[in-house]
Amino acid sequence: MGDDQWLRTLTPNVAARRRLVCFPHAGGSANFFRSWVPLLSPDVALVAVQYPGRADRLREPCATSLLEMAAEVAESLRAAPAQPTTLFGHSMGAIVAYEVARLLESFGHSVERMVVSASRAPHERDGVASLDVWNDDAALRALVSLGGTVDDPELLADPRVRALVLPYLRADYTMLQRYRHPSGAGLGCELLVVSGESDTHVTPDHCARWADLTHGRFAHVVRPGGHFYLAPDPPTDLFLGPLPDGLGRSSSSCDPLDVAPGRFDAPTGDDAEIGVHGPRRVG
Repeated sequence: MGDDQWLRTLTPNVAARRRLVCFPHAGGSANFFRSWVPLLSPDVALVAVQYPGRADRLREPCATSLLEMAAEVAESLRAAPAQPTTLFGHSMGAIVAYEVARLLESFGHSVERMVVSASRAPHERDGVASLDVWNDDAALRALVSLGGTVDDPELLADPRVRALVLPYLRADYTMLQRYRHPSGAGLGCELLVVSGESDTHVTPDHCARWADLTHGRFAHVVRPGGHFYLAPDPPTDLFLGPLPDGLGRSSSSCDPLDVAPGRFDAPTGDDAEIGVHGPRRVG
């Protein structure tokens, strides 16, 4: 599929039979998922969503409404060639992916599986603490507290880095705080929740509430680590393989996704961004 304003195809394989669409966390970009390319079978097209206001969309205004942004992404996917599709979203990206899945299903476009990572269910976000997004230090501390630590702590004090990443980090947090789950919304597809066992922000009880939002099969998988457990252990083995048994739901009979061997390397990109290791100096 060709890229558009919202979608970045990281594995441009014209022979791909399946599509994996990934949604980054608050402060993240499509570059976060580039290191996943060698972990996936060649017949899988890895597509990442690029939010405005960062990376190659740095000169565009940041999104102000999560629902409006999800609607635009859904339209882009709706126009893409028909393929079996799995959606994956981490943290804030899980909420965006959920809203995109809900819209696609309302259009009559099926989603095979929805994978949400390190995120409370969208209808259970009242307990999420409010963040003073206009306090630069508070916004960066919030990222660090989630496990988004930096390889070089001095970067957090670098005025150039702060000027680059804080506008879209602040915009993402603001958009998430304004979001309200639409009444009566839900999914019909399989739903898999993945969380880190030491993530104090997203507990097993929080994850269990996602089961309220689908009529399809449901499972919850716990991985070692915290909120950013997926840095050393990206859950690529769970995207299209058999759905693990979980919380009383039966497992899936779909074909497993081949996962290539090899270790996970930290994401690289052509811009400084807030990632699993925080802002990185590039160049």
